[in-house]
Amino acid sequence: MLFTNTIQIAIIGLGYVGLPLAVTMGKRYPTIGFDANQQRISELQQYIDTSQELASTEIAEAIYLTFSDQPEDLRFASIYIIAVPTPIDTFKRPDLSYLLEASRMVGKHLKKGDLVIYESTVYPGCTEEDCVPVLAEESGLTYNQDFFCGYSPERINPGDRTRPITAIMKVTSGSTPEVADFVNQLYSSVITAGTFKATSIKVAEASKAIENAQRDVNISFMNELALLFDRLGIDTQDVLDAASTKWNFLNFRPGLVGGHCISVDPYYLLHKAESVGYYPQVLLSGRRINDQMTSFITNKVIKLMIQKGHRIDGSRVLILGVTYKEDCPDIRNSKVIDLINELKEFKLQVDIWDPLIKSEKVKKDIGILSSEPHEHYDCIILALAHKEFYSLRWDNIRKKDTVVYDIKGILPKNIIDAQL
Repeated sequence: MLFTNTIQIAIIGLGYVGLPLAVTMGKRYPTIGFDANQQRISELQQYIDTSQELASTEIAEAIYLTFSDQPEDLRFASIYIIAVPTPIDTFKRPDLSYLLEASRMVGKHLKKGDLVIYESTVYPGCTEEDCVPVLAEESGLTYNQDFFCGYSPERINPGDRTRPITAIMKVTSGSTPEVADFVNQLYSSVITAGTFKATSIKVAEASKAIENAQRDVNISFMNELALLFDRLGIDTQDVLDAASTKWNFLNFRPGLVGGHCISVDPYYLLHKAESVGYYPQVLLSGRRINDQMTSFITNKVIKLMIQKGHRIDGSRVLILGVTYKEDCPDIRNSKVIDLINELKEFKLQVDIWDPLIKSEKVKKDIGILSSEPHEHYDCIILALAHKEFYSLRWDNIRKKDTVVYDIKGILPKNIIDAQL
């Protein structure tokens, strides 16, 4: 076995995926957490996680963990775990720039016997077809002879305090049977929920791709039902409540599908499918339906405002919540931003309030200040079910003729005009 030396781990990328993993590994193994963002490293060295996923005490518990933004510090590692973003570009094609840049950086420090594990979400074949050649070129080493690879897809659930990384079963894989066993043992030593060793790296990659694609398709079906039931004058939530009484009904709910997983990962699978001459219809239709929901909500809100006698041009709208999911301070790929932009096209004055995000960040990224409302609005749209919104005093922000639209289906029906 090549991995006989003392384990030295380097985690590349300290976002929602990399930081919890670095802290978990750093409680047992010498670990260096690397990120190119100098400010991020400076904050973490003071045990501050601005993503609000980990408390200072949790970071401090990783007694073998150090942080760095200097690539040369990676030379001491024998195991490299890459957890960088894999977004899509403006044409909805996979953007592997972060992944390949991280591979180039790691390749410069690879030594004989080293192991590189990828956690970033990719399409089947990406690790060995796209990343391994970069590692080999930069290091001058031979794959599966001098260095080895593994793939263990991330399963972080941002904003979920009930399921930390250690409580979620991990899929593992390796480039040889021996490596697969080692990778599985490594994760098993820190993941209390257990591991599942996939038969190959491609299988592990595909398992991650379909996890989020499945949710995307299921939610798109609910969104399609919402579009249909709106035309029929039926309350979608009432229908789902009734259908949910059957034991095997899957109780997905309609809504905006954004973020850096569910709304992105299907395009990675689509890209790979098209490269082998297959054009998946269900994936495509699901994406089309989910992407049109902001337009549906905008048009519905405008109609409701007109019915209540509001003059659209200049009316004031308050949107509650702007992140991509509940109780998570992340606005990347948030569909609420698309909703804001569409409402602005109708000359509506849009205010937002999201207690999870610093106002200056929202101002920088969206161009609107986020502040707690203290006046009445012509229209209020509940976009996210943040915990803070459950105790909201509606009398302070709602007039008699205010249109209230509930995207999440959590508000009492006596205060809303419609819900998705």
